[in-house]
Amino acid sequence: MITGYAVADGKLRSLADVVAEKDEAVWIDLLRPTADEEQTLETALGVDIPTKEEMQEIEVSSRLYIDNDMAFMTALLLAHGEGADPVLSPVTFALAGRRLITIRYEEPRVFAAFPARAQKAAMGCADAESVLVGLLEAVVDRLADILEHAAGDADRISSGIFRPQRGGARRARDFQRILVELGQTGDLGSKIRDSLVTLERLFGFLGLTLDQRLASRAGADKKAEKELRARIETLHRDAESLTSHVSYMSQKITFLLDATLGMINIEQNQIIKIFSVVAVAFLPPTLIASMYGMNFDLMPELSSRYGYPAAVAAMVLSSVLPLLYFKRRGWL
Repeated sequence: MITGYAVADGKLRSLADVVAEKDEAVWIDLLRPTADEEQTLETALGVDIPTKEEMQEIEVSSRLYIDNDMAFMTALLLAHGEGADPVLSPVTFALAGRRLITIRYEEPRVFAAFPARAQKAAMGCADAESVLVGLLEAVVDRLADILEHAAGDADRISSGIFRPQRGGARRARDFQRILVELGQTGDLGSKIRDSLVTLERLFGFLGLTLDQRLASRAGADKKAEKELRARIETLHRDAESLTSHVSYMSQKITFLLDATLGMINIEQNQIIKIFSVVAVAFLPPTLIASMYGMNFDLMPELSSRYGYPAAVAAMVLSSVLPLLYFKRRGWL
């Protein structure tokens, strides 16, 4: 699918036919483009659109490069970040002449939210560079929102781990649920970190690219250029700050995981302790009962009038005395 936008009075304006109105297009967004759509756009604009396989290359030189005065920048962005199955997918931002071209195969929410907001309110969308910077600001803001939501989940899980339970110890499925939630939150934090790493590289490359592009323009607005560079520097600082916060959250997730495993060990030890106490308590009575169950003729207690009560009393005492001893030592 191909979507195009023009700019007017600092706002975005949607284009009905991108190819027919290519001269007005400032931002062209490609979502899961077919081979025919790629061919049509390449012919109309004279650009070489990277394939999905090229976008997935891990080398920095394959993600950030300049080809025929066109800057191609690929970053990993998070889609479905607040759902049960977040996806990390490459998105390519290409500055081709006076146009911004984005190629993606997933649907991060920012690509729907930013154009909708930019069409209603002036957001300084004057050219391809300002649209790109505004879009990247929305991407970072979105990552910050997802990270805040994940941090809230971590706090909720922490409260659930250390809060005393009503009616006794937790059940096994409670610990299983906690471990699953910790795994999901940790996986989301890992994806956010990977996205921020690629974005930090992109911001550095974009700063150098914009310096070259803006320097080559005659009669450019120096104030606007200065503001644009300041916004890129702010993006870089914000990304570094979010990366630090992700590292802190990752450490917290590791701590909560260790605490949960410790709770499981304590719970298992409590169960083993109960069985050990029961075994010790019933061992002496069992010994006494087994003694009087022997088939010997000469056992004086068997013919005694008080033999049975004495044996029962001995078994009760031999069971109660160890329990009292354990309680006195603080083992129970």
